[in-house]
Formats: sequence, C-alpha cells, structure tokens
Amino acid sequence: MPSSISQSDLEAYLDESLPAEQMTQIELALRQDEALRQQLAETCGRRDAGVHSLGAIWRRHRLSCPTREQLGSYLLSALDADTENYIRFHLHEIGCRYCQANLADLESRRRPCDASDEQRRRRYFQSSAGLLRR
Repeated sequence: MPSSISQSDLEAYLDESLPAEQMTQIELALRQDEALRQQLAETCGRRDAGVHSLGAIWRRHRLSCPTREQLGSYLLSALDADTENYIRFHLHEIGCRYCQANLADLESRRRPCDASDEQRRRRYFQSSAGLLRR
C-alpha cells in the first residue's frame, strides 16, 4: 500500500466520507496499484464479515459531526466561540462532506422575508386576533 494512503483512508474511501480531491487520488492509486486493490478487497471482506474497528464505527456514525441544530446555530452566529471554532474546523479543515451538504441545505432554506411572507403573517394575526384571550 502506498505510504500516502492509510488503512483509515481506505475505510473512509469506502464510506465516501473523504473530500472529493482525496477520493480522486485514492481512485487513481487503486487503478495503478494491485497491492492497494488487494488491501481494499481485504478491507471489504472484513467489513462483510462484521469486523469493525473503533475508528470505522466512529466514522460510520459520524460521532464527531455537529448536529443539524448546531449547524443552523453556526449559520446564525449563535454559538459560543469554542463550538463555532470546532464547526469551522470540521467543515473547512477536515472537509466533512456530510456536514458541508447539510450546511448547504440549511443555507438554501435560509432566505430573507419578502412582502408576501409579511402579508401572510399579517392575515394570520388578523384572523386570529379576536380568538386570543387576555
């Protein structure tokens, strides 16, 4: 196995949890290196047999990933400094594709209120104002 590709890299490759550039590098190395292909086949065999390392379990269940709620709070800058720094590190240094996709989804849903939203809120309030008790 090439020294630049570790066993944990192969595990993460199988989980498709590496940054795209690293996935591409491993794919190219697999095409050129029979020993690496054999190592990958052995890794798949161990997985199929139910043998999992602590690291594999950690990655598969994404235990180091922030929750969707934390990612939303990150977007709103509503986190303490330590948590915000960790999420920034997780997204940009680690390059977690799952969390990046989750964050992109949250960002796409975040939009400013437009006039139709304001108008709808006003109608809801007006239709229920007489039903509110003091």
